Amino acid sequence: MTGPLYELNGVTKQYRQRTVVDIEHLAVMPGEVLALVGPSGAGKSTLLRLLNFLEAPDSGDLRYRGASVPYPPGPSLAVRREVTTVFQRPVLLSRSVMENVVYGLRLRGERNSTPTMVRLLDDLGLDHLADAPAHVLSGGEMQRVALARALVLKPRALLLDEPTANLDPANIAIIERMIRVENEVRGTTIVIVTHNVFQARRLAHRTALLLEGQLVEVAPTERFFQHPSDPRTTAFVTGEILY
Repeated sequence: MTGPLYELNGVTKQYRQRTVVDIEHLAVMPGEVLALVGPSGAGKSTLLRLLNFLEAPDSGDLRYRGASVPYPPGPSLAVRREVTTVFQRPVLLSRSVMENVVYGLRLRGERNSTPTMVRLLDDLGLDHLADAPAHVLSGGEMQRVALARALVLKPRALLLDEPTANLDPANIAIIERMIRVENEVRGTTIVIVTHNVFQARRLAHRTALLLEGQLVEVAPTERFFQHPSDPRTTAFVTGEILY
């Protein structure tokens, strides 16, 4: 695929008559890692929900793989299955770690490969917890299980909403390493919402700044941080705008 995986033109979303997302244009390219940064309430999580088809735009054109997504009824089940999200607060089943990881495959009627599951858990430092009940896990372990559950589905697009918020450095390092592997080895397109600008610099090919629901600047990550073209971006990266 040579064109954008996602393309948004004039896309808006309102809640209670307040516009929370107003995107004039955004293209997410196949195989890239795009970081969405901005202060709280800027519309980052809402934009992620639009990309995961959990919310319908109120206006504008949202395209996925070159085709406009019709609302209603929204994208087909096959398209929805190409996109997976890991939220900031993972919701796990009252089952073992392994049962949580394979749950999505079972819903799809797909068989799981035990060696693949074991390798994935090992990569995420969860192999010794495979049979442990999910409710006894730490916050970092739960987030790693949620990531494993997403990765086993082999999504075309992986959307991450603050995947390492409030985690310790060891858990952050494990999760960031798996994000890199997923992108570099499988070519998965990744959109990550983060308040951690250092994380954006470590992981993203491009970084986008949202303020009050609007895209201020989208640029290659190093240029975004070193030579921003918009004074509001400069204010953000220098800490003048709180995030």
